[in-house]
Amino acid sequence: MNRSGPGRMLLGLLALTLVCVPFYGAWHWNEFRRQVTAQEAPGPRGAVPAGGPPPERRAGNTAPVVLAYHDIARDSRSRYTVAPEAFDAQLAALASAGYRALSSEEFIAYLRGGPAPYPRSVLLTFDDGTHGLWTHADRILARYRMRAAAFLITRSVGSHRPYYLSWEEIARMARSGRWDFENHTWDLHRREAVDEHGRTSSALAARLWLPDEKRQETMREYRLRVEGDLDRSVADFTRHGLPGPRLFAYPFSESQERSSATPTNRLLREVLAERFVTALTNSSARPLPAGRRAAAAGQVQRVEVTAETSTRELLAAVGRWTSVTPAECPDPLTQPRLWRRNDRSGADGLGALTGTGPYPGPTGYAAASYRPTGTADWTGYTVDARIGGLRESRNNIGLLVRDGSLGPLTVALSYSYVRLLEHRDGRWHEVGSRKLTNAAGHRVSVTVEDDRTVVVVDGGIRIERAARVTGGDATGGVAVSVRNGDPDGGWPRFESLTLRPSTGAVAAPER
Repeated sequence: MNRSGPGRMLLGLLALTLVCVPFYGAWHWNEFRRQVTAQEAPGPRGAVPAGGPPPERRAGNTAPVVLAYHDIARDSRSRYTVAPEAFDAQLAALASAGYRALSSEEFIAYLRGGPAPYPRSVLLTFDDGTHGLWTHADRILARYRMRAAAFLITRSVGSHRPYYLSWEEIARMARSGRWDFENHTWDLHRREAVDEHGRTSSALAARLWLPDEKRQETMREYRLRVEGDLDRSVADFTRHGLPGPRLFAYPFSESQERSSATPTNRLLREVLAERFVTALTNSSARPLPAGRRAAAAGQVQRVEVTAETSTRELLAAVGRWTSVTPAECPDPLTQPRLWRRNDRSGADGLGALTGTGPYPGPTGYAAASYRPTGTADWTGYTVDARIGGLRESRNNIGLLVRDGSLGPLTVALSYSYVRLLEHRDGRWHEVGSRKLTNAAGHRVSVTVEDDRTVVVVDGGIRIERAARVTGGDATGGVAVSVRNGDPDGGWPRFESLTLRPSTGAVAAPER
């Protein structure tokens, strides 16, 4: 009897194992499914829309264009969610137009002064780390041999399944070679109260209200909170075997460049610069496409793609954001669709600036910028203009160079005077003026180099100005304006405007 006891116990354990194994396997499989869900095979290959804008001829490699997506999924009511079929068609169109998708490493090398790696390139970015990147986007990227960067809110990884990615899915995506993973905070992608009235703002970008103490955070408290969040997020990457992130995307895609003079924003930019190569945003007070200007500002502006963005619209946007050189733009007035009116009139076209109308009224103001994103890194160029319709009464034209820089200059030309105005401290300041021979028409030539701007009127009258800022802070293209203050007078006009590289010009994307 005693010798049979161990045998019965062994048989009991074996029976228990046989009973439990199926239940354990079912539990384990269910857990696995929650952590790594099945991918959906992409549908038929995306079609390139007929009649889409053809890629322009290029003298050399152009700066990469950064695209901002959020989620890829079906049957979503969110404008930030793109359907898989639409995403497939967009990648098909980009591939057909000759665009290559960069890795984070290639993009960072470009920002640090390296050449653009391909004639046309994009950086595909996805904010938040949503589950649709694994379920849908990954297989579509594979189809077109493209890659992307996902910006993770690391506290959210594995939570609210299946909305956010799991760490297991992220690991598989990283091993595929199609994905880089970058930073979107640990837990600051939210809005919090910033004053006693309950007004909310970004928990990253603003000092929070402390209700128990009835005060706002001090600068030191703010810094410690933000640094603690970012450092915890970076530690999550390392803990899960991922390379440390080098790019950062602002929560809600908010930009700090709009009010960078405030102490809080200066501090935030300092904290980010200590940890990342650059920050990405979808909104900015001035164009910041990838390049010298963006590198100097410490942030890069992206082209946002939403559920409403058609493939044709995406190609058009990428075309607008693709960098050009002065040599490729000899006669801008013949390209009215490439100008952007910035006079708050809501009008399109150049008629009010070239003498064909329509005008804002008997008096008023009209202005437009030429390709403000494609020319953001311009320096080393000369713009020549012929002006007509000037009168002794109150009308004049403005020819602005270094458009969008931190040191723009405007040549204000009238019947009898030329003035050079520099923008600083939120105002225009006159930095030079000359008397002209009275005439209804004048010729003006403006040469822009990194360290100086030279204005020549009618072949002999000259004003020269040393650059107040240099490098990426001083780059930018051309804008024009006309003003008429006399209801009994007429509007002045630009009769011609041409562009050419100046001596020693270097094409910005090849810097």
